[in-house]
Amino acid sequence: MSRHIAAVLIFACLAVAAEKRVIVPPAGPKPVGPYSPGILAGDYLYVSGQGARTPDGKELGSFGQQTKQCLENVKAIVEAAGLTMQHIVYAHLYLDNMSNLGVVEPVWTAYFAKDPPARAVVGVKRMPTNTPIEITVVAVTDLAKKKVVELPGAKGRAVLTGDRLYLGAVTGADASGKPPADPQAEARNALERAGEVVKAAGLSLAHMVFINPYLTDGMPMDVMNKAYAGQFEFGNTPARATIRVASLPDGANFALTGVGVRDLSQRRAVRPKNMAPSATASPCVFAGDTFYCSAKSAFIPGPNSGIYASEVDGQVRQTMRNLLDGLEEAGLDFSHVVASNVYVDNLDEFAKMNAVYGSYFTGAPPTRTTVQPLPPVERKADDKGRWPKLEEISIIAVK
Repeated sequence: MSRHIAAVLIFACLAVAAEKRVIVPPAGPKPVGPYSPGILAGDYLYVSGQGARTPDGKELGSFGQQTKQCLENVKAIVEAAGLTMQHIVYAHLYLDNMSNLGVVEPVWTAYFAKDPPARAVVGVKRMPTNTPIEITVVAVTDLAKKKVVELPGAKGRAVLTGDRLYLGAVTGADASGKPPADPQAEARNALERAGEVVKAAGLSLAHMVFINPYLTDGMPMDVMNKAYAGQFEFGNTPARATIRVASLPDGANFALTGVGVRDLSQRRAVRPKNMAPSATASPCVFAGDTFYCSAKSAFIPGPNSGIYASEVDGQVRQTMRNLLDGLEEAGLDFSHVVASNVYVDNLDEFAKMNAVYGSYFTGAPPTRTTVQPLPPVERKADDKGRWPKLEEISIIAVK
């Protein structure tokens, strides 16, 4: 009898873990690519990046109106899942003009007057449909498990849920509120501050499973990586999507945000056999039943490594192959993916990217946020026939 009960309980747990529901609001802008407006998976709702157009495709006049419409589009998906804006625990806000952040804030506060979510604000070159603002969020289904943690002086914010921590973006600003002139000092300050926020939540940086480091041209990659690697155990770092962006708030050159797991026993890094251990990023990391994978490009590892596809469609194919390596190492496939972030070199190639990306999802596609962080690169092969990166994709999957 006890053996039978145990088997039933195991089956029930697996069934709950695998439950996934597509959320489509009764009214809202139609998706402009192969993605679902929302995916409800277990205790979390993932919402695709929402722009500023009305459900009938109109673009409103002022930026304040556009910000409100963007949040209304998010709200429509959240409410279609039976939740409220108060259930949102994590948000990314993308702007094509960072000077508009001052216009965003009073509108944002009106929607999140109490216990606002952890948030990252990123300046990018361009977004689909040329929206000036795009917002993507994660919401928790049980509001009773939401707890906000904030350092004094608005130096950092995180939100705890039943099993996770969502770290709002922190920067390396000094006492004046501006970034130090020395990039090393800025990187070190930001990482130390992230550690302070996480510690205030009762955790450590070892609990992090995924991190977005955002860098402007003012932060050398090697400087950031040296400071970053010193904070984590070699070969057991969080999954990571390191993105160069057009701008960050308050003139910062470096910011980081991410997700942690509260129970360290539920954290497990996964590395495909064709990838060497890294001081800066694990290919993928489990947080319980949720699988966070580092952003992948068309980079082919091993001997003669590099990107050999010259066009975006060819690069997306190799990127998806690289992502599948991580999924299969964990016993998963693309049907388990619930959310993705796609970073493209040129949104003029949006249709070409979509055609390849969409072919990997036979059922309901995951939610997705797509941005063009910077102006297009010069497309020229080096003397070994390797091409510049034209796209990069990170994913979240659920067992």
